[in-house]
Amino acid sequence: MADSKLLLSTAYFGPVHYYARYLKHPKVYIEQFEHFNKQTYRNRCIILGANGPLSLVVPVVKGREKKIVIKDLKISYDENWQHNHWRSIFSAYNSSPFFEYYKDEIYYIFNRKWGFLIDLNQKIHSIICELLEIENKNVFTESFEIINDNTCNLRDIISPKNKTLKDSVFRPAKYTQVFSEKFGFIPNLSILDLLFNEGPNSYTLLESSLIADQ
Repeated sequence: MADSKLLLSTAYFGPVHYYARYLKHPKVYIEQFEHFNKQTYRNRCIILGANGPLSLVVPVVKGREKKIVIKDLKISYDENWQHNHWRSIFSAYNSSPFFEYYKDEIYYIFNRKWGFLIDLNQKIHSIICELLEIENKNVFTESFEIINDNTCNLRDIISPKNKTLKDSVFRPAKYTQVFSEKFGFIPNLSILDLLFNEGPNSYTLLESSLIADQ
C-alpha cells in the first residue's frame, strides 16, 4: 500500500474511508475526466443528525448532455442548498466537543458561491487537510486514468451505494459521536463527523482505521 498510487473520485466532505486511505499513499490522484454519477460522494456527504444519518446533496446543473465530465459539472443555485447544509451541520454538531474550534473554517464553504463542483470539493479538501494537519498532496488526472498494477483504484469502491465491492483493509475505528447513546456507533460518516467529535485525535483514528499495510 505504502508505495502505490491512490486514485480517488472528487468528494464533498468525503467519508472517513476516503481520508484513512489518503493518509497511507504518497501519491494521490483525483479523477477529473470521469462521467458524473448520481448518488455518490462526489456531490454528497452523510452526517449524523438527531434523527439518524442524513445525506447532504449539492445540486448540479444537469444540462442537455446525459453524460457530463466531472470537471465540467456546474453547481446549481436554484435552491438555497448552502443555507440548508449549514443549518443541518450546525444542528447536528453544535454540541460536539470541537465544533467551536472548526466552525468558522467550515462555514467559509457556505458563505460564497462556487461555479464548478470540483472546485468546491478541492477547496473543502484543502481546508480538511489544514485542520487535520496533513499534507495536501493530491493532483488531478490529465486524462481518464488507465489503471496499472501500482494503482489502488477506489473511485467506485468508496461510495454510499456500493454494496458489493469492498476495501479489505478498511476497518473504521470507533469513537464517541454526538448521538451515540441513541443510535450506537455509525461508521464511515463524513470527515466532518470525525473532526467535530474528535478534533486533534482524528488523525490517529484515521491511521487506526486501516488494519494492515497492504
